[in-house]
Amino acid sequence: MASSQANLEKMHLRQSYRNLWHTDIMGTMQADFPYCCLALWCGPCVSYMLRKRALYNDMSRYVCCAGYMPCSGKCGESRCPEFCLATEVFLCFGNSVASTRFLLQDEFNIQTTQCDNCIIGFMVCLQQVACIFSIVAAIVGSEELSEASQILNCMSDLVYWTVCACMQTQHKIEMDKRDGKFGPQPMAVPPVQQMSRIDKPTPPPAGYAPQPAYGQPYGGYPPPDQDDDGICTGNELIILGLYTCNGDKLYLYSNKNNMV
Repeated sequence: MASSQANLEKMHLRQSYRNLWHTDIMGTMQADFPYCCLALWCGPCVSYMLRKRALYNDMSRYVCCAGYMPCSGKCGESRCPEFCLATEVFLCFGNSVASTRFLLQDEFNIQTTQCDNCIIGFMVCLQQVACIFSIVAAIVGSEELSEASQILNCMSDLVYWTVCACMQTQHKIEMDKRDGKFGPQPMAVPPVQQMSRIDKPTPPPAGYAPQPAYGQPYGGYPPPDQDDDGICTGNELIILGLYTCNGDKLYLYSNKNNMV
């Protein structure tokens, strides 16, 4: 009774989990199609491998149905855990898949999305409807109901094995993420930086070009005309520097006779 109450509390607690599966059920075929095919054609073997991997390959931690069923801990798991796990996956395949799912959800605080819940709920409801049709067809003895029940049984089996294969692929991808098989995230290459050398008196200039010193004219004014011997001729410009009221220097040009 206490274990059943604890399981009910865990079910309510899973509704408050905030993490999500790395891949939802609809995206498992695209994420890992070969493994999905393997889980479809050999579901019990995949369930065995995934449960063992979920336990970090430590079979001393194994409990039947991961402790979520009334039979858990009462099947002699401690004496022969490998045999008990093989019995579980072949005789109680659906419970083995669900137990591995609950185990991963409780370990990583993973919630099931509404889309996944709808898919799982549709699978369960279709199985229930197929079972009801089979019972009614057996009681009534109608051939039409018998054929309808067979069609529903085929559809429910197809949906059941497909959903279980996708769920097991989802578990496998989640454990790949746990074990770091996706690799580290690529880091951006830092930009090249230019560092000043010790033997240089000043670092190389960066940004704007160096400004001229105070008192020097901006731009290149033409120097006065000179002869080859360096003596000024009569047509040279005489530069007069005057200071304005705001401190700027004003340059006036003149020759011998005229002021510009």
